[in-house]
Amino acid sequence: MLYLDNAATTPVRPEVLEAMAPFLTRWFGNPSSHHTVGEAAATALADARARVAGILGLRTGDVVFTSGGTEANNLAIKGIALAALATRGARHLVTTPIEHESVLESADYLRRFHGVEVAQVAVDGDGRVAPDAVAAALREDTALISIGYANNEVGTVQDAAGIAAVARAHGVPLHLDGVQAAGWLPLGAAELGYDAISLAGHKLGAPKGTGVLGVRGRIPLEPLLHGGGQERGRRSGTEDVAGAVGFATALELAEAERAEAAARVAALRDRFVARVLAGVPSATLTGHPAHRLAGTASFTFAGTSGEAVLLELERRGVVSSSGSACAAGSDEPSHVLVAMGVPDEVAQTAVRFTFPHTLTRPLDAVADAVAASVAAVRSGG
Repeated sequence: MLYLDNAATTPVRPEVLEAMAPFLTRWFGNPSSHHTVGEAAATALADARARVAGILGLRTGDVVFTSGGTEANNLAIKGIALAALATRGARHLVTTPIEHESVLESADYLRRFHGVEVAQVAVDGDGRVAPDAVAAALREDTALISIGYANNEVGTVQDAAGIAAVARAHGVPLHLDGVQAAGWLPLGAAELGYDAISLAGHKLGAPKGTGVLGVRGRIPLEPLLHGGGQERGRRSGTEDVAGAVGFATALELAEAERAEAAARVAALRDRFVARVLAGVPSATLTGHPAHRLAGTASFTFAGTSGEAVLLELERRGVVSSSGSACAAGSDEPSHVLVAMGVPDEVAQTAVRFTFPHTLTRPLDAVADAVAASVAAVRSGG
């Protein structure tokens, strides 16, 4: 079985498991405890925080460990917006219609329960939002701009630095959902210009349930979890030390390999895309043709059902998906594709292939399996 759904999750890397093991066994202590076992855990947690901060180009205290990307997005959006609402009455949030559900639903929560107005800036047919369009949506009471650095369904990469320049010019904090970008794109705060960034460990070879919100200390942040005041009061709860160590290890490995892996996988992706488009009548590549993640190739196959194509592919030994795992099983067409102008009936034919950083061989056999699977669905069997 060939697994090509790495945007949904990745296997835990052996190096990560090895790094985590001591903090699940010998040094299992609560990092708030003032004894040898607890202090060893606290030292490991501080070291993991510093390692992550170094890669992001943030201060150590700017790193908040979370349970994953969804929590990091919720904490960034709700936390920054609620703090801005309380301190200066800001009641406006800017995002796009193609964001991950954790972004869109956090924004909708603020709208429903706190009267925050949400502006969704339109994207073009490739899934890109223009910095000028973001600028036009801003108001004096805008609390936050929240944009996905790279889209989880079609892989389109946004002009993060351009949007950040707009945010700085207007004095509005910028949050990037960097969950899909990590390991493929630069993450440095100085280069990208963000004020907050969300990351998830299970996209990088760390366990599910690990993540980070990097948020500059000057940005007011209202906590969503209250209790013991851990994470400098921004996220209460006993810290998952082993998870933090695993996340830091996975992020370091991914960053060290990023440039070489992205170039290698992009070349193999382009060969795969060309073969699919040549071998499948009416196949269409979705997302930006150039500004896209190296590990993502997403198509629509008119006249099929995406779910039916996926079943045929699995019969041929290929596992992939129709889009976001968080929306799997829904009868609704992809909100990302619809926002990009794809008709509902075509959006429901989407199939997404997402490749591992370790990919080294051409995927010609997979492209042939795609052609055979689509042909089987179109012929009714």
